[in-house]
Amino acid sequence: MSNPAILVPPGAMGSEQNALLLRIYLIYRTVLSVVFLVLITLPATRQLVGAQNPALYVAVSSIFLFSNVALLGAVAVQWQSSNAKLVLLFCVDIVCITLLSDASGGMSSGLPLLLAITVASSAVLISNRTVATLVAALTVLAVLGDTLRLMSTSDAGIRALFPAGLLGLLFFAVSGMVQLVAMRLGRVEALASERGSDIYRLQRLNEQIVQNMQTGILLVDSQNRARLLNAAAGRLLDPSRPIALEQGRELMDYSAVLTERIDNFRLNGHQVRTPFEARGDGTEVVARFHSLEGGDEDQILVFLEDYRPVAAYAQSLKLSSLGRLAASIAHEIRNPLGAISHASQLLNESPTLAKDDRRMVDIVLTNSQRVNDIVESILQISRREPPKPDTLKLVDWMSEYYERYRSARDNPGQLTIEYVDPQARILMDPEHLERVLDNLVDNAMRHSEVTNQKQSAELRVRVDRKKRECVVDVYDDGEGVEAADIPRLFEPFFTRSQGGSGLGLYLCRELCELNQARIAYVPTTEGRSRFQIIIEQQE
Repeated sequence: MSNPAILVPPGAMGSEQNALLLRIYLIYRTVLSVVFLVLITLPATRQLVGAQNPALYVAVSSIFLFSNVALLGAVAVQWQSSNAKLVLLFCVDIVCITLLSDASGGMSSGLPLLLAITVASSAVLISNRTVATLVAALTVLAVLGDTLRLMSTSDAGIRALFPAGLLGLLFFAVSGMVQLVAMRLGRVEALASERGSDIYRLQRLNEQIVQNMQTGILLVDSQNRARLLNAAAGRLLDPSRPIALEQGRELMDYSAVLTERIDNFRLNGHQVRTPFEARGDGTEVVARFHSLEGGDEDQILVFLEDYRPVAAYAQSLKLSSLGRLAASIAHEIRNPLGAISHASQLLNESPTLAKDDRRMVDIVLTNSQRVNDIVESILQISRREPPKPDTLKLVDWMSEYYERYRSARDNPGQLTIEYVDPQARILMDPEHLERVLDNLVDNAMRHSEVTNQKQSAELRVRVDRKKRECVVDVYDDGEGVEAADIPRLFEPFFTRSQGGSGLGLYLCRELCELNQARIAYVPTTEGRSRFQIIIEQQE
C-alpha cells in the first residue's frame, strides 16, 4: 500500500508538481535558446532576428543557451522551493529576451510576446502571489523601457508605444488569471491530499481491525484460491505457514470439506453450518459464506469461527445445570444418609451382633462415608464461595504446607518439594490452593502406591518469565493417564479409580478458575504423570 499523499497549503502547488513544471520550463528555455541561434545562423531567416545589432543577438543567445544547459539538471531539483532563486531565474529570462528583442527591432520583431510564457510560469511556480505580480511588473517595465530606448534612438516610432502598453496589460492579465487558476488548483490538490490521507488512515484502520478480529476472514476467487486472509483464518486453517505465503494458495490445500461447501454455495446458495475439522488436530470450525457483488470475478468472502469456545460454553452450561441438579439431590440425600450412618454405628456397637453381620455393617459404614464425601464435594462445588486472595511467596508457603500435610496424615508418604525459582510469588486464596494441592498430592500418592507399592509425590515450583506465570508441577510415579481419557479428566463423576468419586479434579479446576488460575494434565517423556497449576506471577 502506498503512503498517503503529502498535504500542501491552499494556493500552492505540491513540491513534486513544482519540480516537474520547473523542469518543463527549463526545457522550453533550452529549446528557445537553440531556436534563437538557429534563426541567426540560417541565411533564409537571418533577416528576421538580430537585424539591429547582430553581435548583441549572438552573444545573448549563446549566454542564454549555456545557462540553460547548466541549470537544467540542478534547478529543477533544488530551486523549486526557493522563491528568491526563482525570481532570479525569471529576471534573467526577462533581461535576455528583452535584449534579444532590442537587437531585433523591439515590438516589431514579436519577441516580447515570449515574455507572456515567463509571466505565466512565474505565476504558477512562485508561491508568494505578491512576488509573482512583481515579476509581471518587472516584465512590463522591461518592455516599456526597451520601447522608449528604441524611440530615443529613432529605431522605433511613437506608434510602438501603444502595442507595448497593450502587451503590458496582457502580462498583468495573464499573471492574475494564472495565479487564480493556480490557487484553485492548489486548493483542489490540498483537498484531494487530505481526502487521500483520510482514506489511507481508514484503510490502515480497517486492516488492523480485520487482522485482529477473532473471526477468521478468507477471500476466495472463482478458481478457489485464497486471495486474502487474516491472522485468525491462518491460525484456524494452517498455523504453521506465515500469512504472507498464503496469497494465491489453493483452497483444497486447506480443507477438502471447506472447498466442497464453497462449491455447493456457488451452485445453489446453500450454506452448511455444521462444524468441520480443518487442520486434522481436532479443531472444529464453522464457516459462513457471502458473495461479493459488483466485481468482475465470482469472489466469496468466508467467515471462519472457532467452534471450540461454543462447544466449551455449551459444555459449561450442561455441567452447570448438572451441578445444580446434583446439589439439589445431594441436599435431599444428606439427611437420610446421616440416619443410615448413625443407625449402622449403633448396630455395630451391639455385643450380640454376629461376625458376618458385623462385616455387613462395616460395608454399610464404609459406603455411607463414601456417599457422604460425594455429597460434601457436590455441595462445596455448588456454593462456589468467592476467593479471599492473598499474596503468597511460595517458598515460605510451601514449607508450611509441607508440615501441615505430613502432620494431618497417619501415613503421609514421601513428599519432596523442589524450588526452581525461589522468588515465585502469586495472588491466590491460600485455602483454595491448599485444597487443590491436597487433592493432587493424595492422588499422586495413591497412584504411585498402586504402581510401585510406595507412596511418593513431587512438587516443583518454577516461573515462566516470558509469560509472567508461576507454574506448580505435581509429579507422581503412577502408570499415567490414557490418551483417550485426558480430555475428560476434569469432567464431574469421571474416574478410573476404584472407589473414586470423580469429583476431585473437577473441584480442583473450579477452585483454580475462581482464582484466575489454570490446571492441566501434561504427560512427561519419562512416563510420569504431571499436573500443572498455572498462576499469574506477582512482582
